[in-house]
Amino acid sequence: MNHSLHSADRATHLKIVVVALIAGISVAALGITARTTASDSQTAHVIKATKQIAVTDSGQSTVR
Repeated sequence: MNHSLHSADRATHLKIVVVALIAGISVAALGITARTTASDSQTAHVIKATKQIAVTDSGQSTVR
């Protein structure tokens, strides 16, 4: 068994690449399936103005 990546042979490097590729594909597949559906997040709502309001600034800053 090789305990160092520098002294590893070609088969060991290939195993590392294959495991990393499988892990990357599984993370990407999980991310794609975890998305919300387009019908839930793509709806538009129309808001109509009912009356006019005046917005003023008192000049004071709020510290929270």
